[in-house]
This record gives sequence, structure tokens and C-alpha cells, in this order.
Amino acid sequence: MKVLITNKVPRDHLAPLDGLAEILMGPDGGPLMPREEVLKLAPELDAIINQHELRVDRELLAAAPHLKIVANVAIGYNNFDLEALEEYGVVGTNVPGVFSESAADHALGLLLSVARRITEADAYCRSGRWAEDGFQPGPRGRLLLSGKTIGILGFGQIGQAVAKRAEAFGMRVLFYDAFDKNDPRQRPLETLLRESQVVSLHVPLTDETHHLIDRETLALLPEGSIVINLARGPVVNETDLADAIASGHILGAGMDVAENEPHLHPGLVEHPRVVFTPHIGGGTTESRKQARLVCARNVAAVLSGARPPNSVV
Repeated sequence: MKVLITNKVPRDHLAPLDGLAEILMGPDGGPLMPREEVLKLAPELDAIINQHELRVDRELLAAAPHLKIVANVAIGYNNFDLEALEEYGVVGTNVPGVFSESAADHALGLLLSVARRITEADAYCRSGRWAEDGFQPGPRGRLLLSGKTIGILGFGQIGQAVAKRAEAFGMRVLFYDAFDKNDPRQRPLETLLRESQVVSLHVPLTDETHHLIDRETLALLPEGSIVINLARGPVVNETDLADAIASGHILGAGMDVAENEPHLHPGLVEHPRVVFTPHIGGGTTESRKQARLVCARNVAAVLSGARPPNSVV
């Protein structure tokens, strides 16, 4: 049996497949294997492990008659055509929980970068202007997190991990979730937005959450608020966000994802109080190895005729 992983990884990250399948790997270091290459290999594949980048649709499934499972090295699975997977009898899996702690760390890192304007200060120092200007105690406004309210949209494992970290900074935590958590901190969306100086996004991308943050919802936030997006890019209407930042209503944003990823909205790029990272929020060395091991276990289970532990279809 043959298993494709769309990038090159250390062999021990796929240890559960030892002796069970031949491993084909994508490029070393650079971009992931292009879809065209995956389609060429598809007729001989029994399983595919990908980084959430591969659109799993009828075209791919029709080209892969032996395919039994597609495993995402990710929590999300909006790259899956669930109806098509079910129709073709192919299993789709994800890796829930693996990236929770590292993603929550990253969310707070982005929040601190925006609130304390760290990237601006770094650029100022590197430019040589600090040496020219001398010490100035407050040329740029900074936001104190303690005492502020953070509204967390999506209160799964990542949202809850963000809450713990925010509370350690002295922040008041509220959350909005599609499911009733029986928690006094839960609020309806509009109420949460009106009360939050920081909004941190951790919802899946669905029809309901597409452009959840737009001109209308941004207007509900108090003036000077911060938006953090570690969910999926299209959860935010980036044109509306850029306008809200340009007007001064929104102080800034921390964006680990982009609406048209990997292309960035020009109105956000030009603004110094928007901090970007290239969709690496959960991607620590430790979490990526663990996620690949989970994927390999899912694949090994299916190739052995068993049900995988993390099936989404």
C-alpha cells in the first residue's frame, strides 16, 4: 500500500506506518506538493496525509480508485467535500486537540504584539532612530491588558486555552459559542461584542461563520478594540476590517490567517498596527510531530481495516 504526505517530514513522525505501507513524500523544505502532482500520483494511492491545503473533492476522489483515507494535519477540515467522501466511501480525519496549547500561546503573542505595538517598536530600534531621538517615555500609545475584557468566539479547546492565558493577564473573559456551555461567561454574539475590548476568533469556517466579523459586527465593538484571528481567513471581511482600522474605530489586528491566503489585503498590509504571521499559530516543533503521529495512527487504523479515532466522515 502507498501513503502520500504532501511535504517532507522526519520518518519517525510517521512511525505507526512502519512495515505497513510505502511512504511517498512531497518536496523538502519549500512549498507543499502541487495539486497537479497529487493528481498524477492519485491512481496508486491508498492514503493521503496533507496539511489542510489539499482540496478533497470529486475530481481527486475519482482519480484515486484505491484511496481509503485522507488525513489532515490540522484541526479544520473545510477542505473536505464531506458529501463526496461519503459517496466514495473514503474516510476523512483531523487532529483535534493537538494544536490547542500552541495556538493559544500564539493568540496571546499576537495580542501582546498589537496592544504593546512591539513590531513597530522593533522596527523603530532597528532603523537607528532610537539612537537619534534618545529616550522618549511615551511617543506611542500602549494598551494595558489587565482589566480589559476579551471576547472569545468559539469556546472549544483552543478558546478555553486562550481564556486561561488571558485570565493570567488579569483580563475578564467572555465567550460566544454555537453550543450552550452552561457557563456564566457565555454571551450572545452582540452582547459579547459590545462588552469586549479584544475579540479572539477560534470558530470553524462554515456558512454561518463566513464573514462573521464584518462592518456591522465591528461597529458593535468599543472604540479602540483589537481583533485577533486564528480561525480561518474568511471568518473576517478584511475590507471591512481595514476600513474600521483606518477610521480609528478598531485599534489594530493580529492575523495568523488571511481571507485570500496567502495573499494579504493591501489595506491591512499598509497599516502598522496590523501584525501578520503566515498561518503558523499552532505550529510548534512539538505539536507538528504529535499531529503527524496522530495522522499516521488514523491512516494505519484504516489500512488495517479498523475505524480511525479521529474520523469526521
